[in-house]
Amino acid sequence: MSLLQTTVDPELILIAQKIFDRQFAEDPKLHQEMDDRRKQLMFQDILYNFSFLTTAVKLEDEKIFSNYAVWLYELLCNLMKDVDRDRIKDQMVAHYAILRRFTTELYSEVEAAFAGRCLDKAIEVTDQAVDNYPVSQRFLEGKHVPIRQEYLKALIRSDTAKAVEIISNAEESGIAIDELYEDILMAAMHEVGELWHQNRITVDKEHYCTSTTQMVLSMFYPKIFKSPRKGRKIVTCCLGSELHQMGGRMVSDLFELHGWDSVYLGAAVPIPSLLNAIEEHQPDLAALSVTMPQYLQTCRDAVSALREKFPSLRIAVGGRAFTTSNEIYTRWPVDKYAATATELISWAEKAGSLS
Repeated sequence: MSLLQTTVDPELILIAQKIFDRQFAEDPKLHQEMDDRRKQLMFQDILYNFSFLTTAVKLEDEKIFSNYAVWLYELLCNLMKDVDRDRIKDQMVAHYAILRRFTTELYSEVEAAFAGRCLDKAIEVTDQAVDNYPVSQRFLEGKHVPIRQEYLKALIRSDTAKAVEIISNAEESGIAIDELYEDILMAAMHEVGELWHQNRITVDKEHYCTSTTQMVLSMFYPKIFKSPRKGRKIVTCCLGSELHQMGGRMVSDLFELHGWDSVYLGAAVPIPSLLNAIEEHQPDLAALSVTMPQYLQTCRDAVSALREKFPSLRIAVGGRAFTTSNEIYTRWPVDKYAATATELISWAEKAGSLS
């Protein structure tokens, strides 16, 4: 939003007021998203939009306004970090559509037609700009990069049906469930986490991406739980106040796929509850997941408690938090640190055969 301060034709101010009022009337949610300061800046920006649009019209160069539209969109995303990128896109697209209705009040018939084309292009480039977010180099490496990119794009756009369709098509193409989990879904969720840490998506968007991916995971359960049983068991969980439970969920699912019985305790599991669960279920392996670094100490305390009470229990740790440390797990009494579920499964299968 600009801080444009200039002398403006009173007629333009009246038209700007009409556009402003029309947008709030057609989109009541704006009243919740815009405080008084934002409303004032929004009104000023309508006048700023007039200026750029008129320049494009008079010079007969629609690129002037389309470039401005992309710049404005990214500026708003940066200034309004509490509002989702997709939502800001909707606001701007609606604004350009309303502005289009007023072109005949701003310009001659011929100029109005050109202004309409400029605004149509602005809508097009703004819709495309919602996907213009930086991704890590890691996200662009490995298997199935195009599919994971499309899946992440669907999540960022809150397109649940598209997200489900992408993964369903990937499964139908013959991609193994292990690869779907780790090379597509987990990779996409790691990137969602990075975008949230960088303040490029809102926390509600991060929660949406998580809940949608959890729903997608459930699509595979009929196949996962039909796998022949091996008579082995794993208990998995996230510790302390840790609420990022996707990693633990995926580990549990993939062990089930490979014939293990899993007991997934979920998120925010206190250490005493973990000890009680191990006592009750007598697993062959306990796997502890930590996403946020501030919970590494809780994980260390849990490992120590498990080792003291269950000396023969195999204990594994994993999760994003460990990548932020200097291999801290090497100083703990754990049997295995694994960066991926498939790595942990491979190790556990071999370790079991040596028992």
